Parts: sequence; structure tokens; C-alpha cells
Amino acid sequence: MNITVFKGGVHPDYHKEVTATMAVTPMKAPLTVVIPLQQHIGAPCEPLEGIEVGAQVKMGQKIADSSGFVSAPIHASVSGTIKEIGPYNHPLGRPVQSITIESDGEEKWDEQIKPAGNLDDLSAEDIRKLVREAGIVGLGGATFPAHVKLSPPPEKKIDIVVINGAECEPYLSADHRVMLEKPEEIVFGLKAMIKALGAEKAVIGIEDNKSDAIRVLEQVTAEDENISVAKLHTKYPQGAEKMLIQVTTGRKVPSGGLPLDVGIVNHNVGTAVAVSKAIKEGKPLIERVVTVTGSGINRPANLLVRIGTLVSEVIDHCGGLKDNTLKLIVGGPMMGLAQPNANLPIIKGTSGILALTDEDVYLAERAPCIRCAKCVEACPVTLMPTMIAQAAEHTLYSRAEKLHALDCFECGCCSYSCPSKIPLTQLIRIAKAEIMKAKKK
Repeated sequence: MNITVFKGGVHPDYHKEVTATMAVTPMKAPLTVVIPLQQHIGAPCEPLEGIEVGAQVKMGQKIADSSGFVSAPIHASVSGTIKEIGPYNHPLGRPVQSITIESDGEEKWDEQIKPAGNLDDLSAEDIRKLVREAGIVGLGGATFPAHVKLSPPPEKKIDIVVINGAECEPYLSADHRVMLEKPEEIVFGLKAMIKALGAEKAVIGIEDNKSDAIRVLEQVTAEDENISVAKLHTKYPQGAEKMLIQVTTGRKVPSGGLPLDVGIVNHNVGTAVAVSKAIKEGKPLIERVVTVTGSGINRPANLLVRIGTLVSEVIDHCGGLKDNTLKLIVGGPMMGLAQPNANLPIIKGTSGILALTDEDVYLAERAPCIRCAKCVEACPVTLMPTMIAQAAEHTLYSRAEKLHALDCFECGCCSYSCPSKIPLTQLIRIAKAEIMKAKKK
């Protein structure tokens, strides 16, 4: 395939060398997990019948679900006793209904969990049902329910599956390690996706700063004529859905459109591994790889962490924070969300925990816009961030909508490139929220 370069983007310092060579190690299951019932885009889940305080649950047992199509069920990540059901801190910044489970330390799996059988014997509908029942969502951070992507409308013919192995976010190396350590599982999960969609071929996009991962996946896919590996230029946000599709296939997703509008479905490498586990082992999504890094972490690591483990416990496992730590971010520095404390759980979309010291963080003083257009040059979806931000500051949300604010996926390139240190991304985020609120009314 002809590899193109998308317009805009930035080249931040990547800082991946700290954890890129660290193998993934399982973190011991915590004594208590707090499992939010909203870990995906779409309808939140509700506790199932019998899931109440005092009830006993087993690992992998489904404990919450929703009747909504755009949703994904929630499973217990430890065996033990339900101690509480109620609001709890969430990485998105607001408390959400959560189930707290006290582990019995016995790691007893739900008896209903068993392998699904050979992929050749499964129909497309079988695969979609397995993916949904396993509670699999996009593990690149967006957390869109995976079964929904595998269920396009009949009129939308999907011919290419694109797998995101770019991992362009600075500091993070979780996907990099997954590609090095689980390449066969990635390819198996990808083949299941191809079958579910009736696609003709697939491409795995990986940035060229991960040459070892490129070599490994090229070796694993050498015998598969319909699967290729694309070596991509290292540039942020290379892993964003629209950018990745453009550079790997040459197709452009239209403004306001979706990948399926151009015959493509996009998934993350971690999602492919989760699909593989659901089919081969029958296991639901109850754990994920998390990069714990930054100048404020005493012992950086790539960890396999149970969903519901508190961030504070993960940090303690990594030797705690340094005394001069000033900022804690769930995710990466570009699209992650800063947190007031570490008293919140790991969720399905948590790809990293980043702690930064006073050597890396400072409070910039905002200056007036100088009309330099650096934000316009950096925007990968050709927006005018400064004009949208100004509209947001003056509560002119209809104007912000006309300037295509909803096309912004909040990559942070505009804020990163602004010499006046204007919080452009945050202002656009406010505009988007107000526009969507008005649409719902």
C-alpha cells in the first residue's frame, strides 16, 4: 500500500525509552477492586439480578449489563464478596455508579467460562456475540464497544480492517509491548474480525520508531496474503482513527462521517488480543496492560492490571511517587486527563498512568493570541482552533458548530503548538459539550 503523510500534527519528545524495553509483568490482584459501570461509550450498565451487597461473585462473572446496543457488559475481575454499590471517583472526572468487590484471594473463575472452539467453526454472528459477551471495548482509549464496530449496517460494505499499532502518545509503551509479546494473539483476533465483517484484507499500522514490533508482526503475517504491515512515519497523532486510515489506505473519512462510510473498520492491537482471549479461552475483558511511567514514578513499568484496581495501589506497586511530583495523568500527556488524586480505579480504557515532577511541569502564563496560525498548521483535521476557542469563550456555541468543532477529536496539537499558551483544546472541549447538550434538548 502507498503510505502517505497526513496534514498537520506535531513531534513532541516521546520519552518512550524508559519503558519500551520493559516486559509486561502481571500485578498481583488487589484485596479490593472498584468496578465502574460506565467504562465505554454508550449506555451505562446496571447491576444484574442478584448482584447486591453481600453477594458472592467469581472471576469473569458478568455483574452488570445494559439493553442498549451501544454498550458493553461488565465482569468481576476478582472472586469475592460485593461490599458496596454506589458512586465512586472515575477517571473522566465525575463519580459514577460502581461495584466494590472484596477479594477472597482464591481466584475462582466462573464455571461458565470456556473456550468457544475453532475459529473456522464460528459464524460471523457467533464472533459478534462472543465479543459482546466478553465486554470488549476499544483499548486504545476511546472505549467504543467492539461488537458494534463488527456489526456495520448491511448497506455499508467493509473491505479493509485497519489495526492501530501506532501508539503515538508520548511516554506510553503498552501497545508496543503487546505487539512484541502477543503477536500471534493479535493476528488471531484480527482474523476473527475479518471473518465477522466479511472483509477482504487487513493492514496493521505501526510507527517506524517501533522497528522491532514491525519485524515481529511481519514475520507472524508472512504467510497471510490478505494481512500486511504498514511502516508509518513517527508523528503525533498518527494513531488517531482518521489519520491512520488515510496513511494506510489512502481513503479519507468525510467530515462528520465514520470509517465504515469508506469501507473500513479500525481496531487497536490490544482489542485484537482481547478478542483472541474471548474466543480461545472464553475469558472476558477483566484486565489490561498499563504503562506506569514519568519522572515522578520511582519504578516505571508495564503492568498487566485487573480492571478496578485503584491507581494509588498501582503507583505503590511501582515504588510510589517522588516528593516533587506535581501532576498525575491517567493516559498520556497529550490526550490523558489530569487527576486531583490517585483514588480512582483502572478502567478498560486506561492505557497509562503518568506522573510528572516540577522538572517537567510548570504553570504557563497565558498571553493574547498573536494570529500566528501555528494551531491551524498543527490541526490534523484542518480546523481553525483559535476561532473555535474564541467562540467558546464568548459562549457562541452555534458559531463554534459552524466552524466544525464536532470534528475535533481533542488530540491537543493546537494547545501544544500555541506560543501564547492558550488552552485551545480545553475550550474546544467545552464548546463540543455545549453543542451536544443543545442537540439532545
